[in-house]
Amino acid sequence: MLKEKIVNKTAVIGVIGLGYVGLPLAVEKAKAGFKVIGFDIQQKRVDMVNRGENYIGDVVPEDLKTVVEKGMLTATTNYDLLKECDVVTICVPTPLDKFKQPDLSYVINTTEEIAKRLHKEMLIVLESTTYPGTTEEVVKPILEKTGLKCEEDFYLAFSPERVDPGNLIYKTKNTPKVVGGVGKKSTELAKLLYESILDAPVFVVSSPKEAEMSKILENTFRIVNIALINEMAIIARKMNINIWEVIQAASTKPFGFMPFYPGPGVGGHCIPIDPFYLTYKAREYGYHTRLIELAGEINDSMPEYVVQRVMELLNERKKCLNGAKVLLVGVAYKGDVSDTRESPALKVLEILEKYHADVVPVDPYVEEFKYKDQIRKTQKLTEQLCEWADIAVITTAHKRNVDYKMLVEKCKLIFDTKNILGMLGFKGDNIYLL
Repeated sequence: MLKEKIVNKTAVIGVIGLGYVGLPLAVEKAKAGFKVIGFDIQQKRVDMVNRGENYIGDVVPEDLKTVVEKGMLTATTNYDLLKECDVVTICVPTPLDKFKQPDLSYVINTTEEIAKRLHKEMLIVLESTTYPGTTEEVVKPILEKTGLKCEEDFYLAFSPERVDPGNLIYKTKNTPKVVGGVGKKSTELAKLLYESILDAPVFVVSSPKEAEMSKILENTFRIVNIALINEMAIIARKMNINIWEVIQAASTKPFGFMPFYPGPGVGGHCIPIDPFYLTYKAREYGYHTRLIELAGEINDSMPEYVVQRVMELLNERKKCLNGAKVLLVGVAYKGDVSDTRESPALKVLEILEKYHADVVPVDPYVEEFKYKDQIRKTQKLTEQLCEWADIAVITTAHKRNVDYKMLVEKCKLIFDTKNILGMLGFKGDNIYLL
């Protein structure tokens, strides 16, 4: 019985997708005493895992090396090894296409690969963020085409990933989990599985739809509030009000307020994408999600606003953006991570170059990044670069590994879109805020 295998940790667990979600999860499962097989289509990732080489910031390199050396974690591109798995967790990307429509191709292709190797007493858990109904309307029918029946022959659940790259407090191990199974048995087994792995509560909901919707709600809450504070920042500047002081003052209220901060836009694999999965699904029910779409429009407009501010700051000094030397400080989508997915900094870079600015990107966490279907390298921050620039634009709030003292002392003009200099105690007449 699968329940007994989970309890005594003899169940073999497969994790499909060894990225920012899958690899930390695979390592935690292996650390908990389960034999884990990681699956990925990228041979480079597979080889690195099998050598015990870490490539994800939220994974402790020593932990990965230890579980690999003990034989508790192996990686492969061979999906036939799914036959050996008692539990399979799907952690593949769920992006948007160019029309901001959900792209479920990774989930569908992965499910079809599982279906070819599906056997009785197997639990499948989808963790990829998606719209409500995906588990039961997309995944379940593909698996049942095999003739095996959910809740009778195999089990199926949804449990949303809650990875926050760079968070020093909450990691995969200690972040509470939400689980919703297709039925009572599926829910019970999924709950038991995560309780055997995590040092955090496992909250059970009625079905996969509630679990899917919970993740959408979490990130919709964030995208809407970020849009609100971005709009407040624009209004505050027109009124000659320091929005950062306003946020600090409002945060002294012990109830009824949660601080959000303005910036050049939103990035990452969740906030700019997940709410639009709900927007897509809502149309099926004849509802137009006006607030979500408006929030997206406001946040998407922020890179243009940043460049407009850069243009104004240069103009005040009798300089033109065309031909201006711009030092772009940070290309990652958030501070102290190397992830550039959906990074607003890249949109700022694109607009600056559209206006023929000479832009040099620097980022201590990113050596190279994909830009316009090409690989572009960053440079190391030096005194020469600081003195070269007409303006330095801080687009990522890295708290570590950036010599802000040198930046403030050597740069003629700094536009800090994240108020990182203020947070770290730097002051200067050459510093301007969003």
